[in-house]
Amino acid sequence: MSLNGRYSLGIILTFVLLAASMLFSIPTINSFLNYKTLTSDLFFYDRLSLWLILILVLVYNFFIENRSFFVWEEKKYTPLFYLGAVISLYFICVFGGAFLNAIIIFLTEEKVSKRLLEFKILFNNNYFLIIFTCLTAGVIEELLMRAYIQPRIEKIYNSPIMGVVGSATLFGILHSTYGTIGQVVIPFFIGIVFALFYKKYSNIKILIICHFLIDFISMMIMNFMDSKHLSLLNL
Repeated sequence: MSLNGRYSLGIILTFVLLAASMLFSIPTINSFLNYKTLTSDLFFYDRLSLWLILILVLVYNFFIENRSFFVWEEKKYTPLFYLGAVISLYFICVFGGAFLNAIIIFLTEEKVSKRLLEFKILFNNNYFLIIFTCLTAGVIEELLMRAYIQPRIEKIYNSPIMGVVGSATLFGILHSTYGTIGQVVIPFFIGIVFALFYKKYSNIKILIICHFLIDFISMMIMNFMDSKHLSLLNL
């Protein structure tokens, strides 16, 4: 199999594993634990499954692709650049996402995601679970969607645009499990912003930090927000 063929298989494997985790991880784990509702323990195990997926992709990369996980060499920057990049990305994503969310709510009168309502109860003052969830999302999603999938799509099609749009599209689709239009469109927008940054600056650590902050601040706000206003959040 050619390298592009191995890259294609790796992308499909990664997306299928992530989608399966989003859809089936909780019910599969719960078949052994028999919880009647979504609990913090159950959700913690669900997040652990994402780390298992990262390990599986790393194994595939090492044994099948036989290439560096990072197609693009990681570039180093000054601490001041890190700070400026994280702050800039954060506000671009938050304000851009809020603008898109406002348009979607105005046009569709979209209701609150049932999953967000579950999260509101699940994460209430559970700071360990909040931090672990945000860390998992930041590390796993950035390593797999940006560092792994994006440059491989670009290599396969010889097109930076395909790398950016393709990885962002897959990122948006994975968030469709929230059940609302906003929770697909906004991650797609964030995926575009992050992919453009990664293409230009080739530094995944900045994206991991920013992703963590977006989720962490949103979840902390959710702790103090009335349930009827949850649709304003861009988790």
